[in-house]
Amino acid sequence: MREELSTLDYIAGYETWLTREKRAAANTLSSYVRDVRQFAHWADENRLELLQTSQEDVKRYARHLEQTGKSNATVVRSVASLKSFYTYLTAAHFVRFNPAKGFTPNRIERRLPAILTNREVDLFLEQPNIGDSKGCRDKAMLELLYATGIRVSELIALDAQDVNLSAGFLHCRGKNKDRVVPLYKAAVRALASYVTEVRPQLLENPAETALFVNMNGERMSRQGFWKLIKAYGKKAGIGTEITPHILRHSFAAHLVENGAALLTQYLTEIVVLIRYAHSFRGIKKCTWTNNFLPVMQGTHTEFSTAHKRAVADNLMPISVQIDHGCTFH
Repeated sequence: MREELSTLDYIAGYETWLTREKRAAANTLSSYVRDVRQFAHWADENRLELLQTSQEDVKRYARHLEQTGKSNATVVRSVASLKSFYTYLTAAHFVRFNPAKGFTPNRIERRLPAILTNREVDLFLEQPNIGDSKGCRDKAMLELLYATGIRVSELIALDAQDVNLSAGFLHCRGKNKDRVVPLYKAAVRALASYVTEVRPQLLENPAETALFVNMNGERMSRQGFWKLIKAYGKKAGIGTEITPHILRHSFAAHLVENGAALLTQYLTEIVVLIRYAHSFRGIKKCTWTNNFLPVMQGTHTEFSTAHKRAVADNLMPISVQIDHGCTFH
């Protein structure tokens, strides 16, 4: 006979399932678990059993959220969280069916994402005071975020070894795949200043691998990065509230606006990853990939021309250096 579990036990099991089985991103994990906890609290207030929830109960909860002023986006996400939660309970044989399955709240009216103008981006990126340690670090983080369009979770997960400053590339580990991302020179300069002059002073533990650390020498947190973005946005006096998502949208919009072909960036990543693979296998000469150099050069030219912050930079030579005994030029 299965031991009786509490609501907290079911939610804890769900959190573990999201982490291990679904490999949910940190933001998704916290949002879904928070939504389920709020539903469990509502169910308890209404004397409903979590394992005996019906679809009508889910609909009632959605109406409750609407009546308490929650946005349509919040209602839709909450129902999605419940679908996920009951998918877990079904798979674990705690319930026989998913009460949220088949129920879809009113669709969200999609709005165009807010983006910053080129001038607003410049103004925002000028805010950190690079004369002190904190400002130098912040400048590097902001330049890197806008230069690459990576997610905040990917930014703070970077290790020092993921950056190749001499080649102007970044190795980014995403949720489902790794990728190599080119950098423009302004971002390289900001990173170089931070890595060589500031990071060593901030580190408390020499064994720390994080690229970006807080003032205590530990890996920067998502919350800490959000706070600094909010502070610099306010300091810049920009009317639009700046978030990491807005910077990502601005990155993409400015690339398209200036005529970048995304396919060429993918070609760059493919060739560089091939070279990484060769180096790991101990191949000293990668002669055949030299045939791709004209393509690589064209790719880098196009990226440098299309990205707003790279227009003023001279083209960087394509040079990927691997620490495993293989250097490419």
